[in-house]
Amino acid sequence: MNEVSNRRQVTIIALITAVCLLGDSFLYIALPTHWRELGLQSPLQVGILLSANRFVRLPLNPLIGWLYQKISRRSGIVMAVVLAIATTASYGLLQGFWPLLAMRCLWGAAWTFLRLGAFFTILDVTHDQNRGVYLGRYNGLYRLGSLVGMLAGGLLADQVGFSAAAVLFAAMAVPALPVVLRIVPANKTEKTIGSAADTPAVWREPSVLWSLLAGLLVAMLYQGVFTSTLSYVIDSREIVLTAAGTAIGAATLAGILQAIRWGWEPWLAPLFGKLSDGRHGRRSIFVLSLLLACCLFALIPMPLPTGVWLAVLLAVQVTSTALTTVTDALASDAAVRSSKAKVMTAYSVATDLGAALGPLLAYFIAGKWGLADLYWGSAFLLLLLALRWGMVKMEKAECPSVQRDAGGSSGL
Repeated sequence: MNEVSNRRQVTIIALITAVCLLGDSFLYIALPTHWRELGLQSPLQVGILLSANRFVRLPLNPLIGWLYQKISRRSGIVMAVVLAIATTASYGLLQGFWPLLAMRCLWGAAWTFLRLGAFFTILDVTHDQNRGVYLGRYNGLYRLGSLVGMLAGGLLADQVGFSAAAVLFAAMAVPALPVVLRIVPANKTEKTIGSAADTPAVWREPSVLWSLLAGLLVAMLYQGVFTSTLSYVIDSREIVLTAAGTAIGAATLAGILQAIRWGWEPWLAPLFGKLSDGRHGRRSIFVLSLLLACCLFALIPMPLPTGVWLAVLLAVQVTSTALTTVTDALASDAAVRSSKAKVMTAYSVATDLGAALGPLLAYFIAGKWGLADLYWGSAFLLLLLALRWGMVKMEKAECPSVQRDAGGSSGL
């Protein structure tokens, strides 16, 4: 396929992911205030429902990665869309903790089918000099589902009711089915690239292992620590902001900051991906982003003026966009050189594990030692990762843009 067709395919899969994500994002914003309508007994059940899909993805990733070697990519994404429609509608049609918990587990399966299917598609239609920009395009566009789901979800739940809003979001995903059948190819995922790719040697390649570690840490510190404690951190600062004479609470301000990020991602994520494809290479962009993130995380506990402090939070989210995009690209480069299915499945497990562990570690450390130690410790981890990636030399098989930056040929 030509460049226009490839870009169109990635764009469509990103938008399919976005409409499937509407219900999940809606649940995060509406369930904490409407949980009694669903027959739940306590806020603890709310927390379990919102986190269950992440934990169930850990064992599902290897299974679904294996399935993609047996079934066509089209079949996998069709299953994902059907599950997304069913689970989103169930939020408005079912009552009680256990039925909803089962639906959240099914949503975990849907998301795994979507994410791995998108990864495999991007690997098939890209090469070393454009992989970053395509991954950035995908990451930026699918987050529009989070933006619309959260902004419209709370409003709809309050105006037409939780059940009606859930069914409406499910209906919005239905048109994605014929699009998948028409656009997504019916080919299977290639199992290996190269003669030795399906051997245990894959897991001895330093580039693979360090890409997996980078994915785990970036997901843990951003999706886990930063996102889960953002409203807590804002509340601890006792910031008083008003709009039209109404005080803006910590949760509202955290939501606004997140919405701003999802609004810029369709433009910024491809930009960072394009930069990583260019002459400076992924490693330089990755190391610089890590060093900037280290400084920003260290500033969060500092007694800065309110305007400067809020600017720091926004800057942290810019580094989140950069690091997520470049880390995906680094893992994809490693997958192309070895085994697409094995490496990208392992990478998906690593990022899911980081996202699941992040909130648990964050609140444990914050409760035991305080928020300052949590963020300074996070800054230290980012610094260690930057130093490690800054000192290594990349493999000969690395993509050309990275080779130019590294100037070496020994293993990572």
